[in-house]
Amino acid sequence: MRRLLLISLLLLPVSGAQAPARPATASPETASPGVAGPDTALQLTREPGLSAGVRAALRDLPPGVRVGVLLREVGGGPVLEAQAADETFIPASTVKLVTAAAVLAERGGADGEWTAELTVPAAQAGRADVKAVTLRGSGDPLLSARDGGYSLRALARQAYARGLRSAGEVRLDDAGLNAASFAPLTLGEPMPALRLSDWQDDPPASVDEARARLGAALIGELRRAGVTVTRDTPGRAAPFTPYLPPTPPAAEGGRPAEPDPFVPVARRPEQGVASVRSGSPFRVLARTLRPSDNRLAEALLSTLAHPPGGNGTLTGALARERAFLRQIGVNLAGVRLADGSGLGREARLSPRALGTLLTVMHDLPYPTPAAQDIARSSGPGALLPDALYRSRGNAFIEALPQAGTGEDVPAHDGRGGTLALRMRGLNLDVRAKTGTLPGVSALAGYVTARSGRTLVFAVLMNGPEDTPILTLRAVQDRVVQAMAQAH
Repeated sequence: MRRLLLISLLLLPVSGAQAPARPATASPETASPGVAGPDTALQLTREPGLSAGVRAALRDLPPGVRVGVLLREVGGGPVLEAQAADETFIPASTVKLVTAAAVLAERGGADGEWTAELTVPAAQAGRADVKAVTLRGSGDPLLSARDGGYSLRALARQAYARGLRSAGEVRLDDAGLNAASFAPLTLGEPMPALRLSDWQDDPPASVDEARARLGAALIGELRRAGVTVTRDTPGRAAPFTPYLPPTPPAAEGGRPAEPDPFVPVARRPEQGVASVRSGSPFRVLARTLRPSDNRLAEALLSTLAHPPGGNGTLTGALARERAFLRQIGVNLAGVRLADGSGLGREARLSPRALGTLLTVMHDLPYPTPAAQDIARSSGPGALLPDALYRSRGNAFIEALPQAGTGEDVPAHDGRGGTLALRMRGLNLDVRAKTGTLPGVSALAGYVTARSGRTLVFAVLMNGPEDTPILTLRAVQDRVVQAMAQAH
């Protein structure tokens, strides 16, 4: 029932079927043909500048700070305010908007999922005793050692229930990700092909340590479930090579005979003995965007590198993000992606690029699982973009921090996230992503204007590294307030 009225515009995963191309946003000054008698005149349309309230707020900026601003209406509405909208800036953590949107699209929406499974050699499928049991996964940050249905414990119990009693060793299928390619990330932590959510506060120091800890956890859960494992350390999964049957010699008449369709058992893919599913990615997106969690952001980026859609490298994951942006109509001139978190200073985004992304994620929404349940009883109108926004059922938007909620928690893990203590008492509905680095402050998201319209805004500020960040944030808050008041 999801998106019943938006089928023709459905955003699809980045791999395979793709998101529909969206017309690129017009440049600040565009040429269009007009008809004046027999001759065609050239008409220039210039985007509006900044409103008086926004200009007044920006006067309080410290010296040397460069500012880019874009404000536009959703649903194909016009650009309402713009300044340096096509210039690129260091975006800081607003890069996480790109990461989250690309992952949500790649998973097919908020009802998508990641999976993990245990497999055994095809020749030993159905046996109680096997040579090896292999863990295969998606590299996502949700798989737990013990908690819930998406866990090593659940896999081990399934395998035992299906008759597995002993295995010579545990193997880890980690060939799908080139961990070394992620070394340039500013985060400075290893990027293993398989990970556990339990590591969030205690990450492994190296890929080898990650393999050892994961292997020990799986061996422990198998033994706890009643499966004997002979070897105490994990092995590596053998790469799978598809079997190509030999072509028989030519038959009478000189035509080759058909290949024998029989595949030797030893060459068949391994068979599953247990599998688990993660459930909706919505929760991990919220856990990433609201507190601006850099580790989770980089882990989510790494899922885009995994086969079959990815080539196992950081470069490949970033290329998939660029492909996603291109497909939804983002003008990539000057845009540079370098990581999933924005922790480094190499990335570049423009206010217009962020504005286009935010507009598309509103206009072609992915409903939350709860919104889909409501639509089943109330009708498909509940899944229209504006209805989802106002009912707080748009998965991407609801994963964002919400301004002014007031939670004073150091971890920023409440509904307000990094915006909980900003814009308090202003009676504004602001759902947006913050970004902060030395000399860099950014804010991009959605605000409900005084007229009731939903507006997309992006405010990017770059200055000297000793620029007072609290001053930049205060100016941004006044800018957003002025935007809402003016429209």
